[in-house]
Amino acid sequence: MPETFRMPDVGEGLTEAEIVAWQVAPGDPVTVNQILVEIETAKAAVELPSPFAGTVTELLAEPGATVQVGEPIIRIETAGSGEGKGALIGEAGADGRIATLVGYGPRQGAARRRPRKGVPGAAAAVAEPARPVEPEVAPVVAGEEAAAQVGPSAAAAAAPDLDQGAGGRPTSLVPLAKPPVRKLAKDLGVDLRVLAGSGPGGVITREDVRAAASAQAAGGPGTQVDLVGGVGAHAEAEPAGAEPSGAEPPGASTAVGPAAGAPRPASPGGVRREPIRGVRKATAAAMVQSAFTAPHVTEFLSVDVTATMELRDRLRASRPFADVKLTPLAFVAKAVCLAARRTPAVNASWDEPAGEIVYYDHVQLGIAAATPRGLMVPKIRDADRLDLHGLAVALGELTETARAGRTAPADLVGGTITITNVGVFGVDTGTPILNPGEAAILAVGSIKPAPWVVDGELTVRTVCQLALSFDHRLVDGEQGSRFLADVGALLEDPATALLW
Repeated sequence: MPETFRMPDVGEGLTEAEIVAWQVAPGDPVTVNQILVEIETAKAAVELPSPFAGTVTELLAEPGATVQVGEPIIRIETAGSGEGKGALIGEAGADGRIATLVGYGPRQGAARRRPRKGVPGAAAAVAEPARPVEPEVAPVVAGEEAAAQVGPSAAAAAAPDLDQGAGGRPTSLVPLAKPPVRKLAKDLGVDLRVLAGSGPGGVITREDVRAAASAQAAGGPGTQVDLVGGVGAHAEAEPAGAEPSGAEPPGASTAVGPAAGAPRPASPGGVRREPIRGVRKATAAAMVQSAFTAPHVTEFLSVDVTATMELRDRLRASRPFADVKLTPLAFVAKAVCLAARRTPAVNASWDEPAGEIVYYDHVQLGIAAATPRGLMVPKIRDADRLDLHGLAVALGELTETARAGRTAPADLVGGTITITNVGVFGVDTGTPILNPGEAAILAVGSIKPAPWVVDGELTVRTVCQLALSFDHRLVDGEQGSRFLADVGALLEDPATALLW
């Protein structure tokens, strides 16, 4: 029997996900737990396994489409249904739909197009053979509405029949474009009905939409786009209430277009637009919320980390650390966990609805990571319970998973304090923004040789800049300063940890 697999809630209350890539196609056999599709939520990329065994009959969402949780995305004919697989190519299946090379077409029968508005005889339109088309982007414009769009001079010829297409005028035909392309056209203000698609079978592509948007930007408002002839001239609007003269000025061409020899407007070039979605959309919303909710204070501290770097070199050569990559970030993470014990306010959150400050017993340490999908902050759970070796192992696994885009959504929430390592980019310092719900975030700058005064003598030491941003509702100046000073003291002399 046919089974429908719906977009699941992959965790953390997310309401939608984007289809990244299908791993199966119509006609493919699938087994239980076989990966069907890769999706991307606002938090992570996730692979969805199949809950059924059988044969794929239909993919219900295109790659690039955003699907709400609960919407169907694939149909699978399960074993015991009598057939076990979809219909042969070109034949109608049990539901009357015709199998094609890319999926299933509409059910057999005639389909009637939507009658054209304002066109004589439209109500008596005859049925046309069925073909796979997608819904119209916008209602057809006719009569006076068409005149307002294309100008009075062009409207006189356009009003009787809008199915012109050539010359860039709107048509009543349904444009062929995938949902992501339609979304892009909507965002860029491009009317798909004036485009001639360059894709297979006349399908409108992203490149077609971007080219049209660039042409419109170069030509200004009101410009009509023709992918063959380029950008047409403006249809000059006449004063309100004026009747079209119907006559051309002496010597004027009857064609709508630039005057002979007139230079075409230059293309702006170098413009690229991308929809705001996924990780970038979630990050932007979180940062705006944090910046305008929590009163930020940032303090800075320069630290001589020569002793820590020497200790790292010794430990690297030791047997316990032979199997792990020991980075300076592991020492910073350990220092943050130790310093948080002495200043619990930095490991807390502000609960506005309850009117309470929530103090956490353990550190859920966030590590900001730059990944191909954007900035992510996976967490090391109960980081304060780990020794230096455990932190080094956890950091290695966290980094590898994040760069591969496989961080689970549950690993991106529930943090209590964060470290962002801007030093890996050669940056000395910055003013980090708090992750929502957290009290503090520490930015670690580049570690490099610098002039330093030791016992009254100028020498060269290994120096690092620290920057701590904290929520002043939770952490006052004395607490923030003490925490930052403790982290600095531990990095300047790791033996200080034995005194606490």
